[in-house]
Amino acid sequence: MARHREPGTPPRPLVVLAGLGLAAVTGLAIWFLPAQATPDWSAPGPSHAARVSAAPSPSPAPSAAEPVPSGFVAFVDTARTPRLDLAQALRRTGVRWFSLGRLMAGPGGCEPTWAGGLAPGRTPFAGRVAGLRAAGGQAGLLFGGPDGREAAAACADQAALTSAYREVIGAYGAPFVEFEVRDSADLPAVRRRATAVAALQREGDLLVTYSVPLGPEGLAPADLEMLRQTTAKGARLTTVNLLTAIESQAAGEGRMRRVASSLKAAHRQVAEVFQVDSAAAWRRMALTSVLAGPDDLSALDARKLTLFAERAGMAWRSARGVPPSAQVARVLWGGGA
Repeated sequence: MARHREPGTPPRPLVVLAGLGLAAVTGLAIWFLPAQATPDWSAPGPSHAARVSAAPSPSPAPSAAEPVPSGFVAFVDTARTPRLDLAQALRRTGVRWFSLGRLMAGPGGCEPTWAGGLAPGRTPFAGRVAGLRAAGGQAGLLFGGPDGREAAAACADQAALTSAYREVIGAYGAPFVEFEVRDSADLPAVRRRATAVAALQREGDLLVTYSVPLGPEGLAPADLEMLRQTTAKGARLTTVNLLTAIESQAAGEGRMRRVASSLKAAHRQVAEVFQVDSAAAWRRMALTSVLAGPDDLSALDARKLTLFAERAGMAWRSARGVPPSAQVARVLWGGGA
């Protein structure tokens, strides 16, 4: 990546899905596809003997019966778009999965609040999630991000932290949560978060994603150590979401190649950390494009990214930062086919 961009600003409210007027592109970007991609990401992987060997024991995979996010997961900043009707957004766009954020540490440290300062129950989204589910969609919660501290970093009381997570997740009936981790070097916070996640997963099914920046060489050493520490505490991470800063089109040829190279480096790291085979490692990964400008992605770039994610068997994809054009958004929502 030529420059780093933080995923600070949310996408604008979802625009009305119009007909996708892009022509089919035959044989698009064959170089961009991973060598060992598999489209059937629900199929079991090879035997244990075929797996890479680094960590002492494999991290358990989520059950196939669990409601795993797939396709495009729309990030919604509830503080900045409080009037967004989730069920209506689903009907207009076809997007079924939503991640509601951002939940940050409140003034007391141990009680998460929305980034705008509201308590979790004091937002109109609490009443709209039921409507979304009735329409066939699903919503999870996003903790953390660039604007403030996540509760695990601010709350040193393990029991209070676990209770706070439990209360918020229960209030929304969230089947999945995402932690956008910015404190991986703070090992006490990493361990408190992992201990809380493990406790909640022992109480019932909960899918958990950790979102971390993707660099030219894959994941940073501190983020890799965080994943190891987290699994050592017994937490089951369904997905590692890679926040991928997209270079501007002014960077010229090779931008998407560099993204592909970074993703392949992260794939090797994920396989090693979780002790899984190549196909299972791709299934543990999600791709979130982070845009600093609305023109960072062209429709063709978006098609390449979605084709890569789909052919590799990555769990899901998303977008953050400055919203792309409506045409590019439709490609991201609809996939690369």
